[in-house]
Amino acid sequence: MFDRSIGDAVTPLNVVIEKVLSPVRAVIEGRETLMFGTNSYLGLNFDPSCIAAATAALASFGTGSTASRVASGNQALHVELERRIAGLYGRRDAVVFSTGFMANLGTIGGLVREGDAAVLDAHCHASIFDAARLSGARVLTFRHNDADDLARVVAESGIAPARTLVVAEGLYSVLGDLADLPAISGVTASLGAVLLVDEAHSLGLYGTGGRGVAEAQGVEDRVDVIVGTFSKSVGVVGGYCVTDDPAFRALRFAARSYLYTASLPPPVVAAAGQALTIIRDDTERRRTVFRHAEAFHRGLAALGLPPLAPPGPVGAVRMPGIKPGLDTWTALLRAGLYVNMLIPPATPNGEVVLRYSISAAHAAEDIDKALAIIATTGRQTGVLRPAA
Repeated sequence: MFDRSIGDAVTPLNVVIEKVLSPVRAVIEGRETLMFGTNSYLGLNFDPSCIAAATAALASFGTGSTASRVASGNQALHVELERRIAGLYGRRDAVVFSTGFMANLGTIGGLVREGDAAVLDAHCHASIFDAARLSGARVLTFRHNDADDLARVVAESGIAPARTLVVAEGLYSVLGDLADLPAISGVTASLGAVLLVDEAHSLGLYGTGGRGVAEAQGVEDRVDVIVGTFSKSVGVVGGYCVTDDPAFRALRFAARSYLYTASLPPPVVAAAGQALTIIRDDTERRRTVFRHAEAFHRGLAALGLPPLAPPGPVGAVRMPGIKPGLDTWTALLRAGLYVNMLIPPATPNGEVVLRYSISAAHAAEDIDKALAIIATTGRQTGVLRPAA
């Protein structure tokens, strides 16, 4: 039942952003607020060329497609976006979905069924678990980033590796740690299992071409299917999957979240296409993200709040419980800093964390200001010890 005891308290579920000023600033409760929880890693939701592309598509194609891709919603813009995303990854085929959640539902649900196995890293996103469970496959998990445990789970499943789909993420969005894809892909390649990697939070940030962690770790050739989203670095909404397997063409007939939902609105598609061009060509933005991430990581560690993973575009610090976590999150918000508060079951191992994301749109002064707010509020709420 709904918990009415929350009343009118401000919580992460009912924050209202009254006005968006930039990728990293907004007005909340009447106050200008520095945003460190948006996932706008490259700031492309406010890039002038992306806005111009969306505006032109709005004038030419209207506000929405009004239909699914198999009805009347398959427009030239959708086909071109699929060509662009396939080209970015150097893969034969791409399918674009209306959200990243739908991309996992459609792809995983199209790849496995009853009698198959879906073996998931224990820290995988809820959309991956939901997709696997809805598929009818037998759902198993292996210990986070533990390739030996993956091999054990596959061996003990009683299901042939050829009928086993293994799923990992490139960058895990709760704690901000990276997958050990060389070890994981080594297991799947040796056994003959199919490997799917979700690069939702790593697109545009890792690898020479910005394709994600599989590229950065040099194992793209051992990843059978890549899934991702347009709602982080790309700055809009939507999801995709890419592969070189010719059998994958049948996915369009099997993915229910592709068949039975309206296609992406044309302005969104046009903005996404322009953002992919920027991701391909503009490497300075991703370098800026990592410069800011390293500075923020150092600052948090110096305050006694060491992040739970190495520096990266998303990170988290542990809170001593739900109440101190909520108290600290609220104090930060009212001091003009927005971060994300995450609690179980959204977090692994029962952790309560404050999660942050870094953007190329942040300035060095924003990093310093955020650290100063954290230092002051952390001492007020008892998360940090008072200064001597």
